[in-house]
Amino acid sequence: MSVLQLLWFVLIGVLWSGFLFLEGYDFGVGMQFLTLARDHHEREALYKTIGPTWDGNEVWLVTAGGATFAAFPYWYASLFSGFYLLLLGLLLALIYRGVSFEFREHMPTRQGSAIWERLIAIASFFAPFFLGIILTAMVSGTPMDAKGNVSAGFFDYFTLFTLVGGIAVALMSYVHGLNYTRIRIDGPMRERAAGQLKVLYPLLLAGEALFAVLLFFYTNFIQTKPVAVLLILVVIVATTVLGWFMTVKKGKEVLPFIASGLTLVEVAILLFVGLFPRVMVANNPLHSLTIESASSSPYTLQVMTIISLTVLPIVLGYQIWSFWVFRKRIIAKKVVE
Repeated sequence: MSVLQLLWFVLIGVLWSGFLFLEGYDFGVGMQFLTLARDHHEREALYKTIGPTWDGNEVWLVTAGGATFAAFPYWYASLFSGFYLLLLGLLLALIYRGVSFEFREHMPTRQGSAIWERLIAIASFFAPFFLGIILTAMVSGTPMDAKGNVSAGFFDYFTLFTLVGGIAVALMSYVHGLNYTRIRIDGPMRERAAGQLKVLYPLLLAGEALFAVLLFFYTNFIQTKPVAVLLILVVIVATTVLGWFMTVKKGKEVLPFIASGLTLVEVAILLFVGLFPRVMVANNPLHSLTIESASSSPYTLQVMTIISLTVLPIVLGYQIWSFWVFRKRIIAKKVVE
């Protein structure tokens, strides 16, 4: 395994981590269109918190997919062909969510807008749900032959482990979104978000405990990397407890948001650490794809590295600037009628 192969494996993990942190709260805010907002003005306030940035946050997912295609084409081929239906479900959720944001603005009546707002909430749930299923199915093993062809059936995708993983990612995103709402919106919604968090944090901790147990039975992570995996699991739980404590006992807002985002990042780290040095886990260990066997040529990786080092600072600088510009709190009652 070369340094560049390892570097791009890490960079793809970083891209997934960035996507989960940034788009995670977008998904959570989208779900709140049905679960937190009580009228058109509050839903409009929710939209204004993510309206300028949600499509930019999704670029992290597109970049992760593109980087996988360029750096590890065999990984890309096996993943996108073998998980086609799940990826289609994720793609449809992202598409309907995106067009719903636009269509709700052009509806002549409140009733018409309400239809698209419900669709935003539904799609915002199913996007992280399908994403969680894909990530957990990818690490728990799939029926894959020596050429990387995946022939998975329904019960290879939908197991107790993958369903818990999907619900866990959706719940983490919702908690992350509630924390984001608390730092971006003034008024009654802010208090209702805090009330929901008091109930959801214990559920999230229970879900994380169940996920850790299922991780032992459905993967070989703990058997092959016991120290690293157990340490990351402890950190995930500790970060969740920290967010809960800061919300309930201290009434803080920024620290719980950072903690809930880091929890999603730590899940991505857990999956990539457990995968290493593989990129796709086959039911037959001899057929698993590894970083070395799935990667592009050294020249391709060199060119990609040069381009990334040139462009990445510009992209990050622009995104940070956009968040700074739209940093002010939003008051629901002042939204335009």
